[in-house]
Amino acid sequence: MTRRGATFTGFVAILLWALLALLTVGSAPTPPLLLNAICFGIGGGLGLIWVAASGELGKLRQVPVGVYVFGAAGLFGYHALYFSALRLAPPAQAGLIAYLWPLLIVLFSGLLPGETLRRGHLAGALLGFAGAALILSGAGGLGFRTAYLPGYGMALLCALTWSGYSVLSRRLGQVPTASVAVFCLASAALSALLHLWIEPTVWPRGAIGWGATLALGLGPVGLAFYVWDIGVKRGDIQLLGTASYAAPLMSTLILVITGIAAPSWALGAAAALITAGALVAARASLRHA
Repeated sequence: MTRRGATFTGFVAILLWALLALLTVGSAPTPPLLLNAICFGIGGGLGLIWVAASGELGKLRQVPVGVYVFGAAGLFGYHALYFSALRLAPPAQAGLIAYLWPLLIVLFSGLLPGETLRRGHLAGALLGFAGAALILSGAGGLGFRTAYLPGYGMALLCALTWSGYSVLSRRLGQVPTASVAVFCLASAALSALLHLWIEPTVWPRGAIGWGATLALGLGPVGLAFYVWDIGVKRGDIQLLGTASYAAPLMSTLILVITGIAAPSWALGAAAALITAGALVAARASLRHA
């Protein structure tokens, strides 16, 4: 696959992740770790079927255990933090903070061999952080309360986790994408064990709850990982990181359209600043591609 083809493959994940907040809200009141276990079980099980059908099961035995630990930790950590953030703070605001990860990918990728961090990337970073600061300020009726701080904190940790995982994945370019199926299944097992230890068991409610949970496992917490793995390992990681800013804008619009988030000038401004940061940083990448 060409570098351009891998980059466009990674774009599919961005479209799927735009639905992550909506489907997470739809899966309530299922607790985060149980939701993790169900969704990763679906995504990992289907991935393992695909690996078996493609005859690549043998490759999985050649992957070092340390890689599996790294992958499972990245997937488990990000989604446990994300699901928790959206349970503890308003979904639109927590989602936008969590979507600082594309910006962090661009910044962290400058540390990779063969990549360069440019002024345009830094300017985009400042715009993105300004959007996050607007959310935390509570301006324009965004509804900031100290009770939401744990959720906002988890959203920020979520952004750091996924950006770190994505950039470090670049160093594992020779590891087959099929290994993502094992990452998912290991994450499901870890989530299930921790759920039994610290969470009450509350299953999704009704057709909407189960439908949202199934859709999460098939798309944003399933297929998205496989296509993203291809993109960050073989494509333009800085362009993928900046293009990912389309996801918070789309995600916020979806939440407003569905009535989950109330429209406000501050919410719109925060989404616009974060998206503008993407455009500035993306231009810096494209000009030097």
